[in-house]
Amino acid sequence: MTQLTGQPATDDDVVHLTVPADGGYLGVLRTATAGLAARLQFALDEIEDLRIAVDEACAMLLAIATRDAELECRFAVTEDALTVEVTVPTVRGATLPAESSFAWKVLTALTTSASATSADDRATISLLTRRSGGY
Repeated sequence: MTQLTGQPATDDDVVHLTVPADGGYLGVLRTATAGLAARLQFALDEIEDLRIAVDEACAMLLAIATRDAELECRFAVTEDALTVEVTVPTVRGATLPAESSFAWKVLTALTTSASATSADDRATISLLTRRSGGY
């Protein structure tokens, strides 16, 4: 089941999207990412960069997800930035690629900042992208 809810947080908009942890559902997350970035008037190349970054982050998480897991995606929209947090339950002992890996180089090249946390058999990748001045 795919679930989409929006709830305001202070002055920001927060959107939660949960999909099965299956590559076939990543298009839903890419589309949501593009729609929210467009709402912030990101430039077309910024929107595409963010879509690629979200796709890469999800691919990293899908590789370590438990069977029948759900991929939880939280989008926080502010006046000039979009933060995307993607979380998945992980198999015991799973680790994300090292920050020196090609996958992380892609994430850091395409976003303002990228980070990861892993605790309690869950892994989260957070991406922050700020809109450039010229839109």
